[in-house]
Amino acid sequence: MYEHLVSFKFKDSISGEQEKLLLDTLYAFKGQIPGLIELTAGLNVTEETGNIHGYTLGLRVTFDSREALQQYGPHPLHQQFVKLLDGILDNVVVIDYPIR
Repeated sequence: MYEHLVSFKFKDSISGEQEKLLLDTLYAFKGQIPGLIELTAGLNVTEETGNIHGYTLGLRVTFDSREALQQYGPHPLHQQFVKLLDGILDNVVVIDYPIR
């Protein structure tokens, strides 16, 4: 199995409606993308004082294989999500790793 972790940093101009649309789009992946076992996503609510970097949305996706992870990127639903990020994304951090 493989874990796919993403932290999104949005521009200040993002609206609450856009955040909701992003989350709804991500949760629609469940049962629609082959090899996707589990998905969680949410807005950052940390109260830690060291959080000065402004990452506001987190995503965790578990895939059943490396092949499923590799096929996720070009999948039409994922590409639809990527298009929603156009003009609102300031930065993103992605980490993929095998689960032992």
